[in-house]
Amino acid sequence: MSDVATTPRRIGRLDLVGRQLDYWVTVYKRTWRGSAVSSFVMPLLYVTAMGVLLGGFIEQDPSTLEGATTYLAFVAPGLVAAHAMQTATGETMWPVMAMIKWSRTYYAMTATPLRPSDIVAAQLLFVTFRVATACGVFLLVLAAFGVFASPGGLLLAWLAQILIGLAFATVFFAFSAILKNESGFAIVYRLVVIPQFLFSGAFFPIGNLPPTLEWLARLTPLWHGVDLTRMLLLGTVDLPLALVHVAYLGALTVLGWWFAASRLTKRLAL
Repeated sequence: MSDVATTPRRIGRLDLVGRQLDYWVTVYKRTWRGSAVSSFVMPLLYVTAMGVLLGGFIEQDPSTLEGATTYLAFVAPGLVAAHAMQTATGETMWPVMAMIKWSRTYYAMTATPLRPSDIVAAQLLFVTFRVATACGVFLLVLAAFGVFASPGGLLLAWLAQILIGLAFATVFFAFSAILKNESGFAIVYRLVVIPQFLFSGAFFPIGNLPPTLEWLARLTPLWHGVDLTRMLLLGTVDLPLALVHVAYLGALTVLGWWFAASRLTKRLAL
């Protein structure tokens, strides 16, 4: 028998994140039915109600609809981008609060070699999966209505939804890690999520707003996401503006990711 003790293999950070991601996938396999309606059925209802039924009463010159030939073609990209925001928001508010306050699972996780930054990375990767699948189905629904200009634009728009989702997910993860209780979520929905959904260009061009509100709308992440999605799906890409959208959403994602890891680290140290 050898007297030389075997040295345990060191587990890398990517391995730890991967194992943590496997936890989220396992949970989702057991609970996906609860999100099936909101993720996959609601998009079809939204498109039918807002784009087909309501859109049938709206006739506008394409120049007033940012190049869209029909109201359905105009509103559909906005609905997709808003769906990415809502999916990311739902996955990083109550779930994060639950893991900190109610089930306290994060505390158990950090009793292992996992760091708070690993927890954030794994959960955001899961959010990426949720946004990618939910918006992918939404875009396939839209494909049946023929509202996109090319398959390449459709693929790029799908990738844009992941970026939109991450931009919101990182910020709301950080916000949820700060809150002491869930009462702040109602304020966020009323003052942040719903106003962006209504006034960020999803349902009408923001040029119809008063100048001050139009300026404020252009500062919101959802407007950048809506405009980027619309130009990709309609084939009306303004490259400099598209790069501005990507840079804005990318910067928000990076800053939000750092802030989320920082806030969670401090919260779990209390």
